[in-house]
Amino acid sequence: MEVAAEQGCTQENGRCDAKVRTARSTSCSSLKMFLVALSFAYFAKALSGSYMKSTITQLERRFDIPSYLIGVIDGSFEIGNLLVIAFVSYFGAKLHRPKIIAVGCVLMSIGTFIIALPHFIIGRYEFETSVRWVVNSTLNPAPCPVGSPPDLALDGKQLEVPPKGCEGESNLSMWIYVLLGNVLRGIGETPVQPLGISYIDDFASEENAALYVGCVQTISVVGPVFGYLLGSLCAKIYVDIGFVKMETISITPADARWVGAWWLGYLIAGVITLLSAIPFWFLPRSLPISGPQSPEKCTPEQTSFIKDSPLLKHKYPADEHSSFIEMAKDFIPTLRTLLGHPVYLIYLCVTIIQLNSLIGMVTYKPKYIEQHFRQSASKANFLMGVINIPAVALGMFSGGLLMKRLKLNIMGAARFAFGTSLIGYILSLFFFAMSCENAKVAGVTLNYNSLEGISYDKHSVFTTCNSGCYCSATEWDPVCGENGITYVSPCLAGCTSSVGSGKNTVFSNCSCIGVDGNFTASTGQCPNKDDCDRMFPYFLALSVITSFIISLGGTPGYMLLIRCIKPQLKSLALGFHALATRTLAGIPAPIYFGAIIDTTCLKWGQKRCGGMGACRIYNTTAYRIAYLGLTLSLRTISFVICIPGFILLSRQLKKEERNAIHGTLANGGTELEALRKQELLMCNCDQSQQISDNSTDRETRL
Repeated sequence: MEVAAEQGCTQENGRCDAKVRTARSTSCSSLKMFLVALSFAYFAKALSGSYMKSTITQLERRFDIPSYLIGVIDGSFEIGNLLVIAFVSYFGAKLHRPKIIAVGCVLMSIGTFIIALPHFIIGRYEFETSVRWVVNSTLNPAPCPVGSPPDLALDGKQLEVPPKGCEGESNLSMWIYVLLGNVLRGIGETPVQPLGISYIDDFASEENAALYVGCVQTISVVGPVFGYLLGSLCAKIYVDIGFVKMETISITPADARWVGAWWLGYLIAGVITLLSAIPFWFLPRSLPISGPQSPEKCTPEQTSFIKDSPLLKHKYPADEHSSFIEMAKDFIPTLRTLLGHPVYLIYLCVTIIQLNSLIGMVTYKPKYIEQHFRQSASKANFLMGVINIPAVALGMFSGGLLMKRLKLNIMGAARFAFGTSLIGYILSLFFFAMSCENAKVAGVTLNYNSLEGISYDKHSVFTTCNSGCYCSATEWDPVCGENGITYVSPCLAGCTSSVGSGKNTVFSNCSCIGVDGNFTASTGQCPNKDDCDRMFPYFLALSVITSFIISLGGTPGYMLLIRCIKPQLKSLALGFHALATRTLAGIPAPIYFGAIIDTTCLKWGQKRCGGMGACRIYNTTAYRIAYLGLTLSLRTISFVICIPGFILLSRQLKKEERNAIHGTLANGGTELEALRKQELLMCNCDQSQQISDNSTDRETRL
């Protein structure tokens, strides 16, 4: 009987081990599949988000809107998040998380398609120019009309008459569709981060959770590489490609009026986002928790040890049987408990301020490269995608790897994140020294009477040399004179004739160019960027180094958010963190950064039917001080707030350590009794084996 009991015990343990191995194998494969699917979803949303930022200048020019309005459009993504993120994070954690993520990806795809919609319902792009083609004629009209035209103001300047067709133009601006599409993108993106990260942290072992999160975060940074490269490619293609004759286009991608095929990238991003939704429909709601073994079908002693295992300290799987009413009643008390956590509140304040700095900087960095270093939008996006973003991806992955190798605890992760951010801050101060001289534009940065030094005093574009011409002061059709000075238009340069067509047009007899006033001018601004070309490589090198160092602390900082709170509050904490950062950083940062940048504009364009359009040229010195100064000032404030955060975190860890010691002493008797039972069981099994062996020996002797 005892031998049979022992064999039964062995068979039961064998069945338990077999089921554990099967469950562990299924859990591992499903978790890896979820990891791949989530990484692809992160890639898709990051690609479309970075492509949005790469098209900022294209949207400004296409819809003739200032930077602060572009900030509103960019922030509308966060408004979409704000509408649903708290409820998705709380209720989604108790429902089928993979399917909710799939629905979100579909909504993101629809929103991306809506953003591209205005291109197909509005007319062709007409950029402002003072030189028009005469119908049925091979001759160009004189840039400087001499005589007494009927439409003159009392001061001799040409009256601005709206072109034909403006009377029937809709009052509803087409950029509204871009805003609404971006709001829908934000709603769809809501469940991806909080539900995806909490799913990984629930069902991955504690040792691998940081590495998995680091992998996902790294992929999310790789997405912008392709987003900016896609933006670079589309910026080279003219907006109405296939519908206009390119030989009639007199501007180049380096021109401030050029608009690329911004709509094309949104169609591509929408298809990719739609594909990312497919795998989530086939993933399970929950997985067996990774650990030494599963508690199902095992002995009570094994079950008790697994439940008390430190591997489950941060695991909180989704509730299988919770009614909606019960979850709703528990929402407010749970939220109150979360907001009463001092370390979480400090962490929230620090990340909100840091993200204000980061979002504002990243949103307008391509524009900063374009305006300050006089690079084309295509080149600025290409450099962001090929040089800057890979450094961030490498830093995010290295941060997760270092956290695993160094086995950093909560305090270690906080110190690591703070240290990397501080080093990056110190290096960023050197950006102030990397200045570039403003473009020399007569009547804007130079006085017509003194074309030597740059001056930002308010100059007049009208002077003696063009007094005989009746020119528009609002149009922006720059020409480059032989003297290396850019003029706002050939009319304001005093040019009386022109030959050639399109980009090859040459203006002659320009009275404002040269001493004799008979020099020529060509279309477009003068390059004059030798000093910028010398400084630009140093700017790129420092940008790569600072991006890498700052991103090293990204994964440890994110794991600090997960580990500093109770397991049952994890999903809500992630969701509320995303809600707060989007509300107080994602929405306002692009708006007030854009508004401050608008104050540095020197020359505004004009809409086709009247009104202020997009900015054509900035005061680069004021732009640099405003852009970098605001970015670094916000970081300074965040470092000050970190001081009480470290104090509170240290106190919390000491308190948890004391509670753990008391809990161990209280539960010591129970664990000791369980150990004694296990030892007694093993002794009984050994005695049964010895009795069986002795009886076998006796039978052999007989």
